[in-house]
Amino acid sequence: MEKYVIKGGTVLHGEVEISGAKNAAVAIIPAALMVDGVCRIENVPQISDTDMLLTILKELGAKVRYLNRSTVEIDCTKVRNQDAPYDLMRKIRASYYLIGAMLGRFGSSKTTMPGGCNFGVRPIDQHIKGMTALGAQVDIRNGYVYAEAVGGRLHGTRIYLDKVSVGATMNIILAATLAQGRTIIENAAREPHIVDLANFLNSMGADIRGAGTDTVKINGTERLHGGTYTIIPDQIEAGTYMVAAAATGGEVLIKNIIPKHLECISAKLRETGTIVQEYEDCVLVKGASSLRRVNVKTLPYPGFPTDMQPPMGALLCLANGTSVITEGIYDNRYKYVNELRKMGAEIQVDGRVAVFEGGKRLTGAPVQACDLRAGAAMVIAGMCASGTTVVEDIHYIERGYENFVGKLNAMGAEIEIIDFPEEEENLKKIISVS
Repeated sequence: MEKYVIKGGTVLHGEVEISGAKNAAVAIIPAALMVDGVCRIENVPQISDTDMLLTILKELGAKVRYLNRSTVEIDCTKVRNQDAPYDLMRKIRASYYLIGAMLGRFGSSKTTMPGGCNFGVRPIDQHIKGMTALGAQVDIRNGYVYAEAVGGRLHGTRIYLDKVSVGATMNIILAATLAQGRTIIENAAREPHIVDLANFLNSMGADIRGAGTDTVKINGTERLHGGTYTIIPDQIEAGTYMVAAAATGGEVLIKNIIPKHLECISAKLRETGTIVQEYEDCVLVKGASSLRRVNVKTLPYPGFPTDMQPPMGALLCLANGTSVITEGIYDNRYKYVNELRKMGAEIQVDGRVAVFEGGKRLTGAPVQACDLRAGAAMVIAGMCASGTTVVEDIHYIERGYENFVGKLNAMGAEIEIIDFPEEEENLKKIISVS
């Protein structure tokens, strides 16, 4: 029952180092299953999702060892084709990447339905469409996804995705890498972590071209060899600290980033009056004395990322005037709005559209991290509010942000991680009812 206790009214100053990209790491680690040899992966973020994936690989027979806090060595030479641990797989969304990786390696897979954050319907129909087109029989029953390549090996084909899907694009790339013949994915997603996965696989001997465009071509290969690869910086982690600096009116140098990946975030922050100065591998964010209203619509890359929508929502509570967010990716990503309302925010939601009446004074309150990015939004709001904010369900936040509290406190935030025993929580509930 650990919670964040945040003292509000702090201003962020200083610098922060960005970790490796979560959304790249959670695909690259399963991809190591397909490599015949030792993979050395650098810039791995220290988050619970990567820890669980590495544990899953170990359960399957992989040798895994950390060379330092962000470099891991994985040897999947003796991995067995067996059921992955159910309790771990059902906790993370990225467990579905094991479908493509295990189909490519063994010709069959049995995985759980993906878990992770719950912010709307996120079906895996496009994943299944891709695997079926490659020659797999796929069946979902009793909470498991069973897939088996007819004839023991997948075969290249042309696949048109009915909607732009990051997960499906990456999963099909994984499966097609060791398939026989050429696979072409049309209407593919273009996010930076898709490019990173393709670059990782290419460095291990794959032949993947066009990643980062809407047409990806994969020439199947017989085997992948070991090698060393460095994961790109995390676009969303960097964007979260950019928004936090702007919201608190601070000045923060955000290091180890790729500025091009942040262009859509930088553009929106500049519209609010925030100063954003780009350098070769860092960005300086200076908060404005008065934030201006903006409208935001989330879109596939290179549009504004859906993962940045909740942190941006927290900032828009403070901006003067009426701002509108239109969620262009998911159906139900506004659960965090009720938590912001507890702090005094005025927000109206109608389907995928949220209207923020900004310029209101936020006050500390007990709030919940409804999901990973919503949790980050609560922390940003708590730093800007007067009084104390207590954030529950912080395990969601720790799925995707390495040392979140430590990095923020180093820049002037006042956040404690306090363990509230479950018995004490139950006692409080009993007392409040009586």
